Amino acid sequence: MSDIKEEHSNYTNDYTNDYIKGRGAQFNPHNRFLKNERVKEHIESIDDWEESAAATVYLEDNAKSIVNKVESPDLSMMYSMNPYQGCEHGCIYCYARNSFEYYGWSAGLDFETKITVKKNAAQLLRKFLMNPKYQCVPISLSGNTDCYQPAEKKFGLTRQLLEVCNEFNQPVAMITKNAGILRDKELLQEMAAKNIVSILVSITSLDEDLRRAMEPRTTTARQRLRTIKEMSDAGVRMGVMLGPMIPGLNDHEMQRIMKAASESGASFSAYTFIRLNGAIKLIFHDWLYKNFPDRADKVWHLIEQGHDGKVNDSRWGLRMRGEGVVADLIRQQYAKYNKIYGINDERWELDCSRFQRPGGQGMLF
Repeated sequence: MSDIKEEHSNYTNDYTNDYIKGRGAQFNPHNRFLKNERVKEHIESIDDWEESAAATVYLEDNAKSIVNKVESPDLSMMYSMNPYQGCEHGCIYCYARNSFEYYGWSAGLDFETKITVKKNAAQLLRKFLMNPKYQCVPISLSGNTDCYQPAEKKFGLTRQLLEVCNEFNQPVAMITKNAGILRDKELLQEMAAKNIVSILVSITSLDEDLRRAMEPRTTTARQRLRTIKEMSDAGVRMGVMLGPMIPGLNDHEMQRIMKAASESGASFSAYTFIRLNGAIKLIFHDWLYKNFPDRADKVWHLIEQGHDGKVNDSRWGLRMRGEGVVADLIRQQYAKYNKIYGINDERWELDCSRFQRPGGQGMLF
């Protein structure tokens, strides 16, 4: 524990700093890919400095590609696409934070304040699907950052991607924690009628105090349950993602979440066990001790117990499930509540047989 506090002190002051409301990360940890970093060493410094560090900035970009090959054996999808890089939701545990370091930014505040907008996303997807070598498989939207984060209301890129998928009958598996998806209910209902869409809604807590601290710019749990119900009533296959489960913080809510989701119409589910890889270790540690000083040590040690004495494990098959007594208890509860509430009862998959390129060019096997 002392090692990480020493490491943390290199990037921020003590645990009594003014808290930035509405943000998850409270500082920018060092980017491991950069040799140099820019810091403000004194409050009276006259150097040029961005004082509004917590303001959201949208950076429009002409991306080179939108569909990414997924290599991880822990994940079921073969491809994913993300119309936005960075995520204003600010979820403190988000594994995608580390990817921001590749762009020269930080996994901390930068990740939730500098949002890259791939404004040519729909055109890139159309080009990808028109490639005669492409053989249809479901694509995940999105596997990295939330495709219905606040930027979507302004730019509408997710809707554009869905319109292209609907035109091609390209199956899409979606995950979000934002009720903004209801804006596209009619389009998704049309896709559901063709069995080319399924949606996971992420719910990590029904406790609003915890939700506001852990996921500061997301919609409430009540709104997420309403989203499951409205979309399910419209004929869209809906599920619930319990991820991540954090021992000592939200793991005791698993039954309540699964029960509420099932009653709202969720028919399938998934979960992950918390892991703090890369810079997320520092960010989460800082957040945990600022928000829950009364139980921070206990939570931290329970996370370590789930990863063989560490807070992260990169081994395939274990990194998202954990190991040991704590992780096994969560796994057993998950299996039990799936059975009790009739979740994951059916074998079901998206339909790839309808895929067809405009002009009548169908699948070529």
